[in-house]
Amino acid sequence: MARAPGTADLFALSEAAPALATADPCQWAADASWQDVLAAFWASPTGQGLSAHLTQRLAQGACVFPPEPLRALTLTPLSQVRVVILGQDPYHGPGQAEGLAFSVAPGVKVPPSLRNIYKELQRDLGMAPPAGGSLVGWARQGVLLLNTCLTVEQGLPASHAKRGWEVLTDALLTAVALQAPACVYLLWGAHAQAKASLIQAASAKRGGQALILAANHPSPLSALRPPTPFIGCGHFSQAQDWLAERSFPIDWSRL
Repeated sequence: MARAPGTADLFALSEAAPALATADPCQWAADASWQDVLAAFWASPTGQGLSAHLTQRLAQGACVFPPEPLRALTLTPLSQVRVVILGQDPYHGPGQAEGLAFSVAPGVKVPPSLRNIYKELQRDLGMAPPAGGSLVGWARQGVLLLNTCLTVEQGLPASHAKRGWEVLTDALLTAVALQAPACVYLLWGAHAQAKASLIQAASAKRGGQALILAANHPSPLSALRPPTPFIGCGHFSQAQDWLAERSFPIDWSRL
């Protein structure tokens, strides 16, 4: 039987796992198309407060994930966003988070919520479950995998919630809704669904086309529960068909 990791094991893992090296957002990669939103946020009191908190926690020896908080913005330029999948908090285990919602680094065991995402892909589209858990292939074809909070401390879920990240990610969602000619928003769980009114208001202001699809979170605790079970929601085929009608193809099998 495999031995459960002890304190020494976890310390060794955290030493080896990639983690955030600097709290200076100027050192974080992001596509230039997002820079107006980012610059305005980091210049604001909220952005400065968040940066100061990250600086303090790193100085105190905290292990913060992921190593690239803005990776979703690096892989998916604003002009290319056609789907938004909104998560909540980065994974807090060593080596898991790679800066993309629901995605884990190559070689890392697929987490339960992502396993359910793969189950729905198989049920909805007949797609065989991928072997790995990295969703980089989706990000590179216009799927913005955005968490509402972009950093977390090892072993402490939601440890950086309500520190200011939500203000930035709301601004990023607004930028997408204002600029995307057509975009599908997959809102899984109450936390993501709370952003629906923000998305609708911004899309209506510009006159863009937005398809908002809501279901329970893919977590094993809620994926099969009413009122809108995640397993059986059909969101992947609906998004694929809606975008194809607007000449914006998406291939969910490209991982």
